[in-house]
Amino acid sequence: MIFNIWPATFFFLIWLCNDVTSKRNHTLKPRVVLPENYVKEMRPPSRKGQPVVVEFSIYVVDVNSINVEDMDFRVDMFIRQTWVESRLQLPEDIFEEGDDHVTLPPEFFDNLWHPDPYFLNSKVTEIAELTHKFSSVTLYRNQTVRYAARMHAIIACQMEFQLYPMDIQSCPIYIESFSYSNQKVRFQWSEAGVTINPELKLLQYHIGEPLRLEETNGYMIDKDDLWMAGCMMFVFAALAEFVVVKVLDKQYQMNKSKTQESIPRIIPVRLNGEKGSCGTVAAWEGSGVRCRKVDLTSPTSPPATTPVVHPAPGAPTAHMVGVERRQSILQVAWVDADTGQERVLWREIDKLSRVVFPALFLLFVTMYWPVLLLKTKASS
Repeated sequence: MIFNIWPATFFFLIWLCNDVTSKRNHTLKPRVVLPENYVKEMRPPSRKGQPVVVEFSIYVVDVNSINVEDMDFRVDMFIRQTWVESRLQLPEDIFEEGDDHVTLPPEFFDNLWHPDPYFLNSKVTEIAELTHKFSSVTLYRNQTVRYAARMHAIIACQMEFQLYPMDIQSCPIYIESFSYSNQKVRFQWSEAGVTINPELKLLQYHIGEPLRLEETNGYMIDKDDLWMAGCMMFVFAALAEFVVVKVLDKQYQMNKSKTQESIPRIIPVRLNGEKGSCGTVAAWEGSGVRCRKVDLTSPTSPPATTPVVHPAPGAPTAHMVGVERRQSILQVAWVDADTGQERVLWREIDKLSRVVFPALFLLFVTMYWPVLLLKTKASS
């Protein structure tokens, strides 16, 4: 008889433990805190005409992948949103002793009404996950619901680089409710608001609160392009001046060489009085024969000379050579009327460039940086 009682007692204890466990586990089911007539698509009741207030806070973990080409950046952060859900029925047995809140799994959030927030200027928004999504729902005794999640978002930012490298980029994050208007749901910052990881450091940026990126070193755009264009203009101007001077110097050397070759070489000769010849004295100039006719009837009077030129076959006349020589020399050199010294064009250009180029560059620098600093101060 005793052996028949033990099996019955054993099965009774197993049933009792299962019953206690089921009562213990049923606290995690949504229907424990949600009434039967609960509709998650309807917002919590509020005063007539007043929106449901949702407090929002962001803890910035990291800011990276700042892309000036696509004008966006990535933010890793924790978000927390809190509101009051007066329709909840919270039994006392779901709270541990001494606690005023209980944390439920993220699946419970799907059965609750939520304000449905989203980042208006985000390109991608995802909740981080490893084995499961990093999110949780916390219920408080005063019927307050707090939803927290670890997420990352790629935020678009209309960056302006006109004042680079002295530019300051202010990148706001707009948060709105996708399903409700401002008359139904209103977002406001909690006391914490936006906080930033104190260990967060960016090499090219300073971070302020709220997210304010002050660029200290980065990419060449706009104002930097203006500076680079100015510097390159002076470089190419110096190169062009060098080419011009080199060409003029070459032309000057060629003209000088031709001038030396065309100087008359006078050789006195005595000619016979043949037909077609001239007097008794003549000179060879390379391009022809220049004769002086001597008046033999007046031995006491100075000889009257009448130059007669007999050009060599195929050679230009002396008049044409002189005109061509003067025109060539005047292009690259001339004689100073005051000093009587020869002035060469390429040398004058080189001397002038040594003064004009540094003066213009100094003027460019003195105008560029003050204007840039004044605009930066005005924009900040």
